[in-house]
Amino acid sequence: MKRFNDFLKFRWFITPTIMPIIFWVGVFIAVVRGIIDIVWGARLRNPQLITSGIFTLFLGPVFVRMLCEWFLTFFQE
Repeated sequence: MKRFNDFLKFRWFITPTIMPIIFWVGVFIAVVRGIIDIVWGARLRNPQLITSGIFTLFLGPVFVRMLCEWFLTFFQE
């Protein structure tokens, strides 16, 4: 009951609690998208798509992490 009361009085925030879930979903999407781009690039013999997939695979999770950290700065106590 105390947790709910803190929530109603804005002493407890939801966003820092759900941010790890949002982060891992974003990482999953970035990795899957990178793999799909690499596979399609190989099928179509498109080096630009392969390169894009490699960048998405490795830099996508970093970008998601940076966005999550930036968003959390609004909720620091």
